[in-house]
Amino acid sequence: MTPPSRGARSKTIATWLALLGGPLGLHRFYLHGLGDRWGWLLWPPTLVGAYGVQRMRLLGQDDQLAWLLIPLLGLAIAATMLTAIVYGLTPEAKWRERFDPQGNALSFAWLNVLGAVAALALGATALIASIAFMAQRFFEYQTLQRAAATAPADQTKSQRLRP
Repeated sequence: MTPPSRGARSKTIATWLALLGGPLGLHRFYLHGLGDRWGWLLWPPTLVGAYGVQRMRLLGQDDQLAWLLIPLLGLAIAATMLTAIVYGLTPEAKWRERFDPQGNALSFAWLNVLGAVAALALGATALIASIAFMAQRFFEYQTLQRAAATAPADQTKSQRLRP
């Protein structure tokens, strides 16, 4: 068996890189090199979302900036999991035409399918959790705004926010 040529890219490796390092663009760098703009564009929402998670850990659930930033991480994860699904389920002929013209790269069909299944589970979880988190925080914010607007003027802020 001949080693993969410089241009050959394994579908299995690309699928698992998208699954495990997708939000950092590892799959894009593997397939297109370090000059890939889309790979570098995955970093900002991932890092900003991770910063939101850190803010919530430090400042608690009431930090409004954190609840605006955290969904970016969830959406970056969901988007790259969709990419892993597409990579894992791409037909071999189409993959070889695009990334492995000589057919030298190793590809394991069951690992591709397992990667796609894992990406589906992780991506769906991240997307649903992000939507639920955003909706919960939005409605909590709306409720607090209404409560503050209808509270008598003589009450202090701490009295208005108390249940």
